[in-house]
Amino acid sequence: MTSDGWQSAFEPADPAREPPQPDPEYRPPVQRDRGLLQRIGGGIVAAALAVVKFGGLIFGVLFKFKFAITFLISAGAYALVWGWRFGLGFVILLAVHELGHVIQLRREGVPASAPMFIPFLGALVAMRGMPENAYVEAKVGLAGPVLGSAGAFATLLLAEQTNSDLLRALAYTGFLLNLFNLVPVVPLDGGRAVAALHPFFWGVGLFIVALLAFYYRNPFFFIILAYVAYEVYRRWSSRNSPAALAYHAVPWAQRVEVFAVYMGLVVALVVGMHAAHVTVQR
Repeated sequence: MTSDGWQSAFEPADPAREPPQPDPEYRPPVQRDRGLLQRIGGGIVAAALAVVKFGGLIFGVLFKFKFAITFLISAGAYALVWGWRFGLGFVILLAVHELGHVIQLRREGVPASAPMFIPFLGALVAMRGMPENAYVEAKVGLAGPVLGSAGAFATLLLAEQTNSDLLRALAYTGFLLNLFNLVPVVPLDGGRAVAALHPFFWGVGLFIVALLAFYYRNPFFFIILAYVAYEVYRRWSSRNSPAALAYHAVPWAQRVEVFAVYMGLVVALVVGMHAAHVTVQR
């Protein structure tokens, strides 16, 4: 060894320092290519995962913006039948009605979703809880027609200022819509209002719906009649249970208040329909 520690070229090689030699018997493993079907299957799985992920994203967006999306869908559906101006105005009046429910629900501390529109069936608001008692349910039920009637009267006022028969027709439709919702049967608003009064009113509402169904002979009314009959039977049969008695234990002062608002709405809406009625000249 030299003094600097490096091996001299003239010194014999140390066997212990020689690099290992490859084993002549060693054979590297063969890299087998995946078959065509296996590659296609992997691609299908990857595509399916992408579709699921993308679909979940789309579903989340639709759920988050359901108010705007269902509003536009309903407006488009009504526009195909009545024209875009009347269709848009009708859905706006529906939205005003439903916002009355939302505002009152949140005032009562009951979480509620934004309105969701269903073409040719109306709209609905999902409650994430139950009202404390029948009086609260009545206030929530009447809040929709109260705000909806205000929207219809505002439309009628604008119609008189602009002398627009289109707006008069919209106002008339708004009055009729809110009056129909006061029929005292569940799931209509009137049925929730009279829950604070007496179960007898549900029977009156069932009779009214039956008259409408057999007079117009429209399948839609018969579907409503079947649902209303079931709901009246369910509520009537459980009216004497302890939970139902506690729920409907409404003081007389509150009953009078609900009845006064209910009848006041009925009278105001009938007057509004008369004022907005347009006679078609032929």
